[in-house]
Amino acid sequence: MKLIIQIPCYNEEATLGLTLSELPRQLTGIDQVEWLIINDGSRDRTLEVAQACGVDHIVDLQSNQGLARGFMAGIEACLKAGADIIVNTDADNQYCAADIPKLIAPILEGNAEIVIGARPIPDIPHFSPIKKLLQKLGSSVVRLASKTNIPDAPSGFRAMSREAALRLNVFNEYTYTLETIIQAGQRGLVVTSVPIRINGYLRPSRLVKSITAYIQHSIVTIVRIFMTYRPLQFFMMLGSVPFGLGFLLCCRWLLLFWGIIGDNPAKPRVPSLILAAMLIIIGFQLWLFGLIADLMGVNRQLLEDIQLRLRRKDFESHHSKKSDRQKDTVY
Repeated sequence: MKLIIQIPCYNEEATLGLTLSELPRQLTGIDQVEWLIINDGSRDRTLEVAQACGVDHIVDLQSNQGLARGFMAGIEACLKAGADIIVNTDADNQYCAADIPKLIAPILEGNAEIVIGARPIPDIPHFSPIKKLLQKLGSSVVRLASKTNIPDAPSGFRAMSREAALRLNVFNEYTYTLETIIQAGQRGLVVTSVPIRINGYLRPSRLVKSITAYIQHSIVTIVRIFMTYRPLQFFMMLGSVPFGLGFLLCCRWLLLFWGIIGDNPAKPRVPSLILAAMLIIIGFQLWLFGLIADLMGVNRQLLEDIQLRLRRKDFESHHSKKSDRQKDTVY
């Protein structure tokens, strides 16, 4: 049983050494623990620090690709390196490495395939009230879309089995945290959460550059998540607004036309009727968009199944060749 701890890094020379120094090299139930960093186009001494600390694997991206792409590059590298369990943590030493045994326990026991570390959000002093509210809102949306019960969806401290890692895809360029949970829930993977501790505050978040930007990115991410993974529900809700308004205007026009209300039933009120018709048509069109998007979602699932088979085949082929090379070396 091999466990690989991966750390996405972007200009992390100041904190990476401390983070690596607290990572375990031995864990109960694990035969081999290795470390992997994703150097996401760092312009400082991140690579030198990682090499000096004895990191086993380095994924060196020549330019900054963003957290989501860096995360997926690390997952691919971990799978090729033969990981049975992958743990993702941050380079700023935010998460307590001593909680890794707690994080992987549900996977070792066969009770879960993905485990998310839940931070004590209300007790984190450097989180502003707005950020705490957005964290809560984002987690609520993820629970609704994924049908899971994860209290801290934006947490980057997480563990996953090899099977779960093979199934993951990330389309969002901003972050991977919300999307991967929703994907897992949609595909029937067992996702659970365990409470974790956090360390002291070392530096501002690289992902949250400002509250305004964080709000904008969060809203866009949440909307895209619903459009991608709940298209029928999203467009039905969206289309119900203009359709409902158009229906009410149409009812009002009929009541006026029949003279039930108003004092001039002969007045045609054509603009009101046209507006009602336009709103009803818009509502129907949005519902049709939802049906089309839902059918496209079925096609996406078929493509993801094909991708999963190709990944498994590539993984098995890679390790079969590696095993053959080891046998040749022995003989």
